[in-house]
Amino acid sequence: MSNFQYGGQVQANGIRQHFLRYGEAKEGRDPVIIVPGITSPAVTWGFVGERFGEHYDTYILDVRGRGLSEASDTLDYSLDAQAADLLAFAEALGLERYSVVGHSMGGRIGIRAAHSKPGAIARLVLLDPPVSGPGRREYPSKLPWYVDSIRMAKKGIQLEEMRTFCPTWTEEQLRLRMQWLHTCDERAIVDSFNGFHTDDFHVDMPYVKVPVMLMIAGRGDVIREEDVTEIKTLLDDLVVSHVPDAGHMIPWDDEEGFYKAFGSFLGTPITSS
Repeated sequence: MSNFQYGGQVQANGIRQHFLRYGEAKEGRDPVIIVPGITSPAVTWGFVGERFGEHYDTYILDVRGRGLSEASDTLDYSLDAQAADLLAFAEALGLERYSVVGHSMGGRIGIRAAHSKPGAIARLVLLDPPVSGPGRREYPSKLPWYVDSIRMAKKGIQLEEMRTFCPTWTEEQLRLRMQWLHTCDERAIVDSFNGFHTDDFHVDMPYVKVPVMLMIAGRGDVIREEDVTEIKTLLDDLVVSHVPDAGHMIPWDDEEGFYKAFGSFLGTPITSS
């Protein structure tokens, strides 16, 4: 039986924000907002929403410029705007206390939001977030990987073409990405990618006073041991978990390992019923 409730949209922070809801309110458990990465519309995280929905009232957000959320030639795609979106989205839904699970770019959005409005977020999970920034090593992925695949998707990409970008993915995973990648606004992706190198992700951390989990992909090369050592000095309440057999797209590579890595951090283990 599916835990999917509905897809919806709200006017928040001055734009249309689209989301998917899984599960329903659970007594004593904070709702969870999942914020996907740079080219992942909400629907591509639906399988995660199904599992989370067994245990939490779960919302998966289409970040501006992705999926069915607003996009335009003049829209602000900065990290500050994305963080303000997240806070306004939660407020529009009437969520007074909630946890955020942010993958990659979504983790950076979560940290900036937690810094911008202390007390709004109860717990924060950073899933393999880029630790690049001014004066730091570059993010390991390259911009053409994103832009080329989006342009091909807009024309109508074929399965084997998509596989060249994501060679380890299953056919089901590839077909879902093929279906939705064209909804990613190219300027949104370019601006966000450039922001990985111009926005100071670490400066927000000392201001975040809620429990934070840093989940690291063992095969991702996004976060290294020296990064963990530094982050431990910046975040007061940090839990570090590892998914050793996964690349950067953690639940795609090791779904059960992904759920297991949360432990009870969000309140209860994300076990299968």
